[in-house]
Amino acid sequence: MANPKLLGMGLSEAEAIGADSARFEELLLQASKELQQAQTTRPESTQIQPQPGFCIKTNSSEGKVFINICHSPSIPPPADVTEEELLQMLEEDQAGFRIPMSLGEPHAELDASQGCTAYDVAVNSDFYRRMQNSDFLRELVITIAREGLEDKYNLQLNPEWRMMKNRPFMGSISQQNIRSEQRPRIQELGDLYTPAPGRAESGPEKPHLNLWLEAPDLLLAEVDLPKLDGALGLSLEIGENRLVMGGPQQLYHLDAYIPLQINSHESKAAFHRKRKQLMVAMPLLPVPS
Repeated sequence: MANPKLLGMGLSEAEAIGADSARFEELLLQASKELQQAQTTRPESTQIQPQPGFCIKTNSSEGKVFINICHSPSIPPPADVTEEELLQMLEEDQAGFRIPMSLGEPHAELDASQGCTAYDVAVNSDFYRRMQNSDFLRELVITIAREGLEDKYNLQLNPEWRMMKNRPFMGSISQQNIRSEQRPRIQELGDLYTPAPGRAESGPEKPHLNLWLEAPDLLLAEVDLPKLDGALGLSLEIGENRLVMGGPQQLYHLDAYIPLQINSHESKAAFHRKRKQLMVAMPLLPVPS
């Protein structure tokens, strides 16, 4: 196994490996910016016009904020689970459920002759219609949308909000660029994970893993670790096609085969306290011609 790494305590909001936390964040930010800039020209990107749904009002330190919850059939739906199953997942602190969303750019608007900021957040149209009949799903979507905007734009939004009556949106809803095809994911650990011989059923828990190609030469990973508050005691080893993680006090163990060639020496990792996730950025080696 190449390039063993040890996670230690460090940052208040996101704890990173070694002294390269700033470089890790810069790597993720640079990849995100490059993708946004290339979306209008890349063939796998398509433009959609979200349809209005409802609007909520909240605020930040900068002033009033409106969030337009919109919908489009072009956005993939979340997994088809019942509300009872979803509630059980949340109560058990399982972070595997995802609601695909498109988070639009902020746009300046006027409300009662005062300046404000509005954001457009789009979900799948069928899921939106289901959400209309469920207060639970509606509040869940609003919470996830608010947290997504906070993470993407470095905001601190008031968790208190109110729905605007007779106003389905604030300002105008702009077109958004989304991937034409859902990005490839490697989610099922049953295909990637092989327990060590003799591992007891009561041994370390196998955490949920998301892997996706954020760019042709960049693989990102999220490992859900709901039982941890920080990175102290976590160990991580990254090889050319393998990711091995161990948790403190044998809480977690992950051994994932990755069918890609990873540049293990340039890989970076950080623990995100708010999400309770280990995030790993793994540049890929060029494929020999």
